[in-house]
Amino acid sequence: MCSPVKSAWLIEIGFGADFFVLLCRNKPIGQTIYTLNKLITLIPITSLAHPELAPYRTLRQSVEQFHQGKFVGEGKIVVRRLLESTYEILSVLMTSEWLEEYRELLVARPEKITVFLGRKELLNTIVGYNLHQSIMALGKIPTQATLDSVLIQSSPPCLFVAVDGLANSENLGVLVRNCVAFGVQTILVGETSSSPYLRQAVRNSMGTVFKTPIVHCKNLVETLTMLRHSHKFKIIAAHPHAAEHNIQSMDFTGHCCVVFGSEGDGISPRVLSVCDITSAIPMQLGVDSLNVASASAVFLYEAMRQRNKR
Repeated sequence: MCSPVKSAWLIEIGFGADFFVLLCRNKPIGQTIYTLNKLITLIPITSLAHPELAPYRTLRQSVEQFHQGKFVGEGKIVVRRLLESTYEILSVLMTSEWLEEYRELLVARPEKITVFLGRKELLNTIVGYNLHQSIMALGKIPTQATLDSVLIQSSPPCLFVAVDGLANSENLGVLVRNCVAFGVQTILVGETSSSPYLRQAVRNSMGTVFKTPIVHCKNLVETLTMLRHSHKFKIIAAHPHAAEHNIQSMDFTGHCCVVFGSEGDGISPRVLSVCDITSAIPMQLGVDSLNVASASAVFLYEAMRQRNKR
């Protein structure tokens, strides 16, 4: 239910395009003027100078936001999946048209959220309009998952993925999406990789990052060694030049962790040394490797296919 004092506004205009105009006429800009319920506060804006809007204004602060425990999700699908998730949301930036579509999801949230409402022309000035679509949200990175906790939560046989030296956050986001699509239970992020919570990674994951446990490893070699010796995982290196084994001859049906490396150098020698086996995708002559996002889809589809036949 809306605030009793302001309910007449909604009766008069609904949540249509004139909502923002009417709000601006009734209260000074920048002041709280409406609430959807006791937790959701609406603030109209005519400028992006508001201090709380700083995370939305630029792509360059993505790493800094990660270290602050925050991330930005952008675009209608990502924001919807964030609102449907258990992740804590700090604020949302949108037009009144999006407010109409996402009102029920906002009202259902259990935490306090500030919703900044601006005209489409204003939000279009933020870099990457074709990507954010005038709707973004600032979320809080959840408490760090531990290896022990994800092992307890995962149904056997476990399928994990590890990334080593994967610096391209767009490719990492697609890899996360592939992991969720093909049944991966946990993603282990090595200390030399980007985080799946960087803005471009969240966007390219299409919000699937909210659906899978992420473990940021301080030492990926030690983590893989522990999986191998203490939990009987097979550690499989996705290696484009593995002549001995291709994915069709691999057994993915037991506990396994598939390791993917960087776009240029592949898996580092240190990480490769703790893998049980290397495997490659068979390809035509003249093509020696695939982009890591594409390669992960092929590997993980084969893993899912084998596991579904058990």
